Amino acid sequence: MLLLGALLILTFPAPNLEFLAWFGLVPGLVLIVRSPTAREGGMRAWWLGAGYLIAALYWMTPEIGPAVLLVGAVIGVLWVPFGVAAQKLLRPPVSWPRALAALVVVPSCWLLSEWLRSWQALGGPWAVFGVSQWQHPAVLALAAVGGVWLISFALVMVNVAIVLVLESVPRLTPGATLRPGLAVLGAAVAVAGVGAGPLAFALTPASPVARAAAIAMVQPGIVDNAVQRVDASERLTAELSRSGRLSGVRPDLIVWGESSTAVDLTLPQNRDQLAKMQSLASQDGADLLVNQDTTVPGRGQEKVGVLVGPARIRGQYIKTRLVPFGEYIPFRQQLGWLTKISRAAASNMIPGTGAHLLYPVDRAGRPLPIGVLICFESAFPDMSRVDTDLGAQLIVYQSATSTFQGTWGPDQHASLSAVRAAETGRPAVQAALTGVTAAFDARGRLLAWMGQSSHGVVSVRLGLPPTSAKTFYDRAGDYVPWSAVAIVILATLVMFANSRGFPGRRAGVKRGREAQYVAGQSVPQ
Repeated sequence: MLLLGALLILTFPAPNLEFLAWFGLVPGLVLIVRSPTAREGGMRAWWLGAGYLIAALYWMTPEIGPAVLLVGAVIGVLWVPFGVAAQKLLRPPVSWPRALAALVVVPSCWLLSEWLRSWQALGGPWAVFGVSQWQHPAVLALAAVGGVWLISFALVMVNVAIVLVLESVPRLTPGATLRPGLAVLGAAVAVAGVGAGPLAFALTPASPVARAAAIAMVQPGIVDNAVQRVDASERLTAELSRSGRLSGVRPDLIVWGESSTAVDLTLPQNRDQLAKMQSLASQDGADLLVNQDTTVPGRGQEKVGVLVGPARIRGQYIKTRLVPFGEYIPFRQQLGWLTKISRAAASNMIPGTGAHLLYPVDRAGRPLPIGVLICFESAFPDMSRVDTDLGAQLIVYQSATSTFQGTWGPDQHASLSAVRAAETGRPAVQAALTGVTAAFDARGRLLAWMGQSSHGVVSVRLGLPPTSAKTFYDRAGDYVPWSAVAIVILATLVMFANSRGFPGRRAGVKRGREAQYVAGQSVPQ
């Protein structure tokens, strides 16, 4: 089960075998369904979830060491309801009521596990199953309807439907009973699940373009020295200054990656550094969004996005959602020992107070409302949705993943921006120190991608929607996971009622005595 769970990570970058997501759960589901008891099915699902998480987070091993195994083992328990539901509803012979229930309840249980572990205290929403479809805008259209959660639901539902077909056709599964009706049902649901995204894409056209903006993203590459890192970003930015354009684009905003400077630009002793950045902004005719990784006296370490204009700092955003173990250790009193055997955070960083907008000025002198989020925050659907509700026309992520250079981590991270773009109906860009730097349009279509081994400047021209434009997911919020919670609770109550014999399923049974009906009379035995 561990291996079957781990194989699912091949659907994510860098392997990008995303088609496997539509049937990759089937082997694990079959083994769960064949469990002798529901308890055993839950335990097998626990191992499946643990393998999935350990493989998804393997690249964090140098940072947190054996905590990767600990995270997988502990968080994997959230898949137990998924296993119990699958075993109870799909075990042969499958009745029509159980088949119909399985198509809804089993995906809901999977979704419940994803939503619960998305709580930051449990690590955050990394490797949510639906993100595997980031390369397919037609499938991402489901995200505009119900967020990444709806994509996950559709993927698991299709896998359940395939299992129904297998359990209904003896030639496909030895020992199965021929059930043509259930086989047709499973095939129909599988086709509907695969086609739901393209249908949503066709029926939900993108928002009209209210304005255009050119964004330049600076990726200096691996530069360990903090001073040299700023110099590298400044040199690349200065290339814009000589001609005022790059690749035929005059930028409205220039974005540097996370931790692109190690000084607090608001302090008097760092005025010279700020003056250089202001000069670049003036020469390029575009505001500069940099990111400082500094320790604030009396407060602690912070990651801050700083918007630098030609004459002043226009605004700041402090990173709110921190990376577990990398930027803080959850339950440090109990897990602080990890710092002795790994590179886990020596001290907890200070989080900001929440998402808010910054307003760079474009070349026409108009304010451009942008939502600025930092690195790991791209994993959280609610943060970009808050920015959209506040009126952001563009979502900007600043990232630094040099610690995980050469692993699948940076590619997995960059793919999140595509899903956030589709969910909010807003273009999303990510500027990284060492890659991946990427840009996506308002439907999640890839516009630019600079990989881990490259350095330079990426420029894109984006069509921005009106501030009032909203996707259905923007307006409705997380109704999909809340619906899944309600379905799981209802299914649990029904299962409990059936196990207790309600209503009247054990009529005549009381205290070990059974009534026998003979010639219209009951006679105790």
